[in-house]
Amino acid sequence: MQIGDELAPFTVRDVSAEAMAVLAKVLRDPNPIHLDPAAAAAAGMGDRRINQGPANFSYVINMLTRAFPAARLERLTFAFTQNVREGDTVHARGRIKAIETEGGSTRIVCDVWLDVEGGTPALKGEATMLAPSRSVPEGE
Repeated sequence: MQIGDELAPFTVRDVSAEAMAVLAKVLRDPNPIHLDPAAAAAAGMGDRRINQGPANFSYVINMLTRAFPAARLERLTFAFTQNVREGDTVHARGRIKAIETEGGSTRIVCDVWLDVEGGTPALKGEATMLAPSRSVPEGE
């Protein structure tokens, strides 16, 4: 693991309207843009349901926890830059930008983003993972 390394992507193919409906119930989010394509269209957001923001950043968290299974998420900052819609394929991606070892732990700072296939990133940000130093592989 070295600065500049790309993390393995986490991909969601065909973002599901059914998953949006379940998440709307879990989040108690009655916003109709997540449930009804006509509501999304009436809001000027196209003709497909809009995925919830928490679902979008959870894809990035899944990518990070796969890349660093012994680490914990210390910080995540991001900005939403576009919507993810029903049927989209998305790829959560990241790149290591800093590695700091202090005492018995290693802090790994990554640029992160969520690509919408055929479009622009839906979110961009930075994540910091904190791992026990013994669990971080040496650079190759």
